[in-house]
Amino acid sequence: MGKLRPGMLVTPLLAAVLAVSVTACGGDSGGGAGASSGATQPAEKIKLTVALFSDFHFAPLYEEFKKTHPNVEIVERRAQFNDHHKNLTTQLATGAGAADVEAVEAGYIATFTPLAGKFYNLNDYGLGKRQSDYLDWKWKQGLSTDGTQLLGLGTDVGGLAMCYRTDLFKKAGLPTNRDEVSQLWPTWEAYLEAGKKFVGAKVSGAKWFDGPGENFRAMVDQAPVGFYDEQNNLVAGTNPDVKKAFDLSAQMIQADESAKLNAFSPPWNTGLTKGSFATIICPSWKTGSIKDAAPTTAGKWDVAAVPGGGGGNQGGTHLMAPKQGKHPKEAAELIDLLTNKDTQLKLFTDAGALPSIPALYDDPTITGFKNPFFSDAPTGKIFTDAAKALKPQHVGPKAGDVLTTFGNALQRIEQGKQTPEESWAQSLKDLERIK
Repeated sequence: MGKLRPGMLVTPLLAAVLAVSVTACGGDSGGGAGASSGATQPAEKIKLTVALFSDFHFAPLYEEFKKTHPNVEIVERRAQFNDHHKNLTTQLATGAGAADVEAVEAGYIATFTPLAGKFYNLNDYGLGKRQSDYLDWKWKQGLSTDGTQLLGLGTDVGGLAMCYRTDLFKKAGLPTNRDEVSQLWPTWEAYLEAGKKFVGAKVSGAKWFDGPGENFRAMVDQAPVGFYDEQNNLVAGTNPDVKKAFDLSAQMIQADESAKLNAFSPPWNTGLTKGSFATIICPSWKTGSIKDAAPTTAGKWDVAAVPGGGGGNQGGTHLMAPKQGKHPKEAAELIDLLTNKDTQLKLFTDAGALPSIPALYDDPTITGFKNPFFSDAPTGKIFTDAAKALKPQHVGPKAGDVLTTFGNALQRIEQGKQTPEESWAQSLKDLERIK
């Protein structure tokens, strides 16, 4: 939702774990005194750890899994987004600390798929049969570099939209109807200008958007080429679409449109509740994040089209099983459950996680879904339309680190430490250290 963000058939792997029948044989093969027929050995007690970077709403699914795996205890742990992925990098390098199941977001997936030796090949546990379920590009994201090993199964994808606060729009004298709001910003330049009108209205305590990093990422995600080309060359510093996104983001900062809040930080959560910003770039999974973080704001939100003509994918996750785990069969079975069709359907209606299984895009449960938290916006249609129009962008091995580099650069501008020109120049130097 990436964030969320975000999981989107029940196979033989999900059959119940049966107790192992053993016969105690004494003396000779014919069975002597003390032989016991039909005795059972209790299944081994197993603990699986699941490492996430937000609330994926998996808790009820763990209970479902335990119905067929009564010997399995599931322990979930969470860390902040960047910390989670940095921790996994360190854990794989040191050979200790990784969970049995690890969530890896789209911006980082290409960091880990070259490390095939560090993860179990899910093909070995029967999950290769799931290929026909998936969007082709989403399936390929979870493969090893040579395409021979299945390292991760996708949960969701993150088709783009824009969430906005109708109460704050009304105070600023802007339209509140979602179709009219969409017409405010056919382009990102128009979004900038609409923001100037909002700032000019001086709505107490509110800015136009949360922070520039998410808008910058959305603009880059909409481009044909992002930070890397198809040959995995880092082109972020020379790609004119990246520079355009940076410059527009800097202009938004200079127009005082930013609330200077980093997504998913505690102050951001507070800002959601307080109404500290009027718009927020909104892949499908983020609708669930907003609902979780600011439950008292139900009915104050709506969903409009994203600037720039739609398209683009932000976020979405894969579940992977590091070889540090001692129970790969059970980990694979859990991954299967957490990503199957029924689960992805449920997690869309419960948490806004847009399925990565395209057959579900025509399911009436999704196409007819209206989200009451977002003023009954037809989010099923909005996000499936976005997913169908989506043209996937190649994600390079250090895309997450590149995004962090530009996020830091925009933050320096916000803090008045550098001009846009100075911060761009420093970001180019910082990119040279990313290999």
